[in-house]
Amino acid sequence: MPVSVLTGAGISTDSGIPDFRGPQGVWTKNPQAEASATIERYLADPEVRRDTWRARLDHPVWNARPNAAHRALADLERAGLLRALITQNIDELHQRAGSSPEKVIELHGTVHRVECLSCDLITPMPEVLTRVAAGEADPPCPRCGGIQKANTISFGQNLKPEVLDAAVRAACSCEVFVAVGTSLTVHPAAGLCGQALDSGARLVIVNAEPTPYDRFADQVVNEPIGRALPALVQELIDAAR
Repeated sequence: MPVSVLTGAGISTDSGIPDFRGPQGVWTKNPQAEASATIERYLADPEVRRDTWRARLDHPVWNARPNAAHRALADLERAGLLRALITQNIDELHQRAGSSPEKVIELHGTVHRVECLSCDLITPMPEVLTRVAAGEADPPCPRCGGIQKANTISFGQNLKPEVLDAAVRAACSCEVFVAVGTSLTVHPAAGLCGQALDSGARLVIVNAEPTPYDRFADQVVNEPIGRALPALVQELIDAAR
């Protein structure tokens, strides 16, 4: 019974990383922050870049630890049931919980690396944050002097085609598709649910708030993810025995 999983920000809130669109979400509390999270604003406005780098220094991701939900998905893999783990998150907590990197499809990249938007140089995030802490408010690329940003997908940037293709293949080749901690309002990630359904998979949604796909799901769980997902994973493992 191959299972593909899509995770969003809600799976990491128990690790101390706030989500975006929940009742206490970053963008719920500050809609302007969402407006600033576009590649156009980042490129055009040095102050947006300076604010972004300052915020990176104290981001909760650096002290975050995997929680029970992350560990449950690693258990699902160890049971031999995980087809792929597609994530909208940039925190790498799935890998730290024990999920194999080759199973994790990072739709929106990772905050643990930095890319140059001119020459594509990839640099570990700690190296760049050391420069920020030392006084470089908007550190340029050390190779070409270009603008750098976290190796993540901002609004206005396309997902990498090979990453999206891998996610689509995973959605279309599973028997159960589980969406966890995601509002299912951001495309193309949300559309993976429809592609899984069209391919005959059962859809299970675990999320604190209603989603547009609830009416198509075989099962909707609106309980806390840290408790609900380990129970669901155990059910899947037991059913496969």
